[in-house]
Amino acid sequence: MIAIVLGTKAELIKTMPVMKELDKRKIPYSFIHTGQHSLGELLEDFKLKKPDVVLYEPPKLSSRFMVKTHKAIFWGMSLVPKIISALRKLKPKYVIYHGDTMSASAAAVASKLAGCKGVHLEAGLRSGSLLEPFPEEISRQICDSFSSVLLAVSDLTESTLRNEGRKGEIVKAGNTIVDSVKICLKLKKTKPKAKGYVVVNIHRHENIKSKERLVKIVGIIASVERNVIWPIHDNTKQQLIKFGLWEKLQKQNIELWPLISYIDFIHLLANCKYIITDGGSIQEESLSLRKPCILLRRRTERIEGLSTGLNFLTDLHSEKALGAINQIESGLKVKDFQNPYGNGDSAGIIVDYLTK
Repeated sequence: MIAIVLGTKAELIKTMPVMKELDKRKIPYSFIHTGQHSLGELLEDFKLKKPDVVLYEPPKLSSRFMVKTHKAIFWGMSLVPKIISALRKLKPKYVIYHGDTMSASAAAVASKLAGCKGVHLEAGLRSGSLLEPFPEEISRQICDSFSSVLLAVSDLTESTLRNEGRKGEIVKAGNTIVDSVKICLKLKKTKPKAKGYVVVNIHRHENIKSKERLVKIVGIIASVERNVIWPIHDNTKQQLIKFGLWEKLQKQNIELWPLISYIDFIHLLANCKYIITDGGSIQEESLSLRKPCILLRRRTERIEGLSTGLNFLTDLHSEKALGAINQIESGLKVKDFQNPYGNGDSAGIIVDYLTK
């Protein structure tokens, strides 16, 4: 018996290939939704079953916490007894959870306390700073501490887990995001825009809560001469308005969109010139799609991408960001590389392990 605990859209996107593989093999599983994000549209897009258990009513906005980190932490703590109760009724052998969210760390702790084998998808990522990103860096370490099975996404994360002496069984499975991108490229929802634009994605709490950082980020984005498409999160828009930066983005070449479906977003990335982001998974997506990606962050836990020549860590310095933009605009030449996150067969590897 397998249970899957998910809370956010990103978690569902990356766990979706495993769920579809289980469906393909007719292996039953129970789906527990914590309610951190609304998942209805994604479940329909990917033709996945609805949750068997919903712990909290999901929010209508894209963020439950709207940059209130303390609220997120207390909410995450409240999840633990609820997940324990659900698991004791379901009695699964394995409990799968993904990544570095409040939902994931709560699921890891609850699985241990409920006597189940916790399975951490995307184990071993490290930025080297507990504050960059916060609280995600702490959450992923909690997950790796409490899990019985650690699914490493790369050679580097496997090595990290072994060097840390983690007690769980370490399995190099690759990153399911590669599977997800391949699935999405086969599912076209809307006609893609003309090529040559830049996609922006900004939502990290440590960035949008800081006026100094957000001023710098807006300055970098406003300097781009190409057409810019920015599907914007509710909490990011809130902070831009709060700091008086929203008007500075009202430029002819900048399109501020509401969030779009993940399938449409992957097609948007597939046809862009390059990406400007502070996100995590988008760094991995950029490698799958062979798109340059400028990281407006001081640290990254996706270190593998930096050696490919496609991901540029700017330390959140304007000069480094503008230098990376100029390098790409001048005709970036990237040598062919093997994706450090695998070939898109991670879901099969994971289900093989869980059913052996």
